[in-house]
Amino acid sequence: MYRTDLSLLTDFYELTMMQGYHKTSQEGKTAVFDLFFRTNPSKSGYAITAGLQQAIEYIENLHFTNDDIDYLKSLNTFSSDFLDYLKNFKFTGEIYAIPEGTVVFPMEPLLRIKAPIMQAQLVETALLNIINHQSLIATKASRVAWAAQGDPILEFGLRRAQGPDAGTLGARAAVIGGCAGTSNVLAGKLFDIPVKGTHAHSWVMSFPSEIEAFRAYAEKFPNDCTLLIDTYNTLTQGVPDAIKCFTEMREKGIELKHYGIRLDSGDLAYLSKKARKMLDDAGFKDAVISASSDLDENLIASLKSQGAKIGTWGVGTRLITSDDCPSFGGVYKLAAETDSNGDFVPKIKLSNNPSKVTLPGIKKAIRVYDKETGKIKADLIALESESYSEDMTLTLFDHNATWKTMTLKPGEYTLRELLVPVFIDGKRVYTSPSTMEIKVYAQKELDTLWEEHRRLQNPHEVPVDLSETLYLLREKMIRELK
Repeated sequence: MYRTDLSLLTDFYELTMMQGYHKTSQEGKTAVFDLFFRTNPSKSGYAITAGLQQAIEYIENLHFTNDDIDYLKSLNTFSSDFLDYLKNFKFTGEIYAIPEGTVVFPMEPLLRIKAPIMQAQLVETALLNIINHQSLIATKASRVAWAAQGDPILEFGLRRAQGPDAGTLGARAAVIGGCAGTSNVLAGKLFDIPVKGTHAHSWVMSFPSEIEAFRAYAEKFPNDCTLLIDTYNTLTQGVPDAIKCFTEMREKGIELKHYGIRLDSGDLAYLSKKARKMLDDAGFKDAVISASSDLDENLIASLKSQGAKIGTWGVGTRLITSDDCPSFGGVYKLAAETDSNGDFVPKIKLSNNPSKVTLPGIKKAIRVYDKETGKIKADLIALESESYSEDMTLTLFDHNATWKTMTLKPGEYTLRELLVPVFIDGKRVYTSPSTMEIKVYAQKELDTLWEEHRRLQNPHEVPVDLSETLYLLREKMIRELK
């Protein structure tokens, strides 16, 4: 599952194009590609980028083994000289990226790859696979965490994920997005993230009675005792048996900490309120009520609005699969390439669908913050050669409706360039934070959004504008090509 050589994790046409480049004058070109997305997932007002560490590992281990070469030879498609080239293949280019956990918006380059065109072409598929999936789950998790209003969210989706990789890397992304932990033990080991869990209905069913099952569990885990109470009847049996178990623990002198009950079915709002009163009346006011059962951000928000007495949320299927939006939609497009003189020439893709027209040239992304609040005012996509200073009056405009403008005076805003160097001349120059450090950073990033940007329904969109220079370049190229 975690094979370090993922060189064949690519679409077949990437290799056929590489061979085409190899046999034409294109081979000597250097190309610039942007990896970006066009629409926020889940109708959100933002996304969170994730997966950069795995992308780095992919690039660092990129090489073709003898077994890979033998397989490609067996396809009777590739020439011997091209296969000889692959034997010594390694990435020698440059990659800039927006750090994991950063709040991002459509059309911004999450990664910018500058490399010999054959190298830049090969890495397309794997980079999209890695960044798309984890960014999708991190974004979904952040929405779930927002709906929970500070209550801990536990990722419980491994058994419903689309395979081991999706479950394990998805757990990593979910923690980055805001989950407090995961049930996935392998993810815990690989990424040093908290692992959590209680017991299943089968534990209760395997004992002669529910109370005996609870007593046995409490004996083994007295300092982390959460009892699943809906195996038979939640209110007439499950809660009373849990109270009896907690009472016996207290009578034995066992200090009750990290204890409570879990609901996994039924009307969670009604049952949690009834259970809360029963626990409080019995003197267990600090017992935590946790809940699972096909939860997502919308159901959690609804339950909170109904006054549900739930303190911890176990979210599985709908988080790990992002069931309302199963793909992130990231794309990888050529933005520039060198001409015969070695100078970079901007490239643009046109389309009958205006949203699919690409942005030409070597670009950077600049974030504009309100200086007083630290909140995001807008993002600006500009050409790499352009310079901006906080000492200048900054005028931004909507490139789709140019009469909509925003003017910011010096002292009213701050700037931050989002792309940072990751690989230079094929060598890694970036140190990835730990997953838990990225989680903390992501929370700080989310705090730079206004509440209007984070609401679950019809969020306000953060402006992502083009610099005047980039806008005019794009319009000029469109006119010339048409």
